[in-house]
Amino acid sequence: MQFYPLQFEPILKERIWGGEKLKNVLGKSITSTITGESWELSAVAGDVSVVANGFWKGKSLMALLEEFPEEILGTRVYEKFGLQFPLLFKYLDAREDLSIQVHPNDALAQARHQSFGKTEMWYVMQADEDAKIIVGFKNNSNAGEYVSSLKNKTLLSILDQKKVFVGDVFFLETGTVHAIGAGMVVAEIQQTSDITYRIYDFDRVDATGNTRELHVDLALDAINYNRVDTQRHYLKEVNLSNEMVRCPYFTTNFLPLDGEVSISKTNESFTVYMCVDGNFSLELNEKVYQYKKGDTLLIPAYISAFVISGKASILEIYI
Repeated sequence: MQFYPLQFEPILKERIWGGEKLKNVLGKSITSTITGESWELSAVAGDVSVVANGFWKGKSLMALLEEFPEEILGTRVYEKFGLQFPLLFKYLDAREDLSIQVHPNDALAQARHQSFGKTEMWYVMQADEDAKIIVGFKNNSNAGEYVSSLKNKTLLSILDQKKVFVGDVFFLETGTVHAIGAGMVVAEIQQTSDITYRIYDFDRVDATGNTRELHVDLALDAINYNRVDTQRHYLKEVNLSNEMVRCPYFTTNFLPLDGEVSISKTNESFTVYMCVDGNFSLELNEKVYQYKKGDTLLIPAYISAFVISGKASILEIYI
């Protein structure tokens, strides 16, 4: 069997805070004016990705893993996770502020939801002039102050807000209170989990006048009340993999491509490329595959050598 770079049909999600930038900035085929997320590669139950290209077009990610577990996942990843695909890849368009939320750690998520926790990172692909995010507390806090600020509607006053720019990277460990603010497009890499505790939603209502469910009590023992440093600074050496984030769940590198680069890797882990700017091609077994901004591709672990060329900014992710 000849393995090849896999692309998947985007799973598009309408959100109360979504817009049209996934079409206008990334070229996604959306018709809604409130599309907030494009799930590029997912094994979340009910939202499993389907191959969009090549021999396996129309086949689900999970069916592929059942047939070729080590070849797709890699020897080390398969040994650790079995047939579970451990990461979820998304693009997000925040036309409005997302809710303020927190994700539980592995232990809490397993006990309550039989799920992974949700450690994640953001790469800012586009940002309006005044775009901001919320990441943790301004100063060390506690459950009492948090509950009191919610009751008094002063939560924003104790949270850390940061202005963002294209290329900014933020790493959010579980327990970090956070929110993506209005006016940005973000590439998100996270553990395979859809467990979110929403703690404040700016008193918004949907089209039928209903507010969204909050999870204030569940969040109480999930929150890290200490101040955290979430921003990651990284090198941008051309045609090299510059480390952005390394954690037990994934490693993400920044690869500024200008010309041609030969890639060699082991068969221990799959690799995912997210093209966050520009265009590039990938040559494998005398075939050439073309990619543009907004594309995401999965390189099966079995593939150990290929060549990429072009002018692009690429996120390179593996375990």
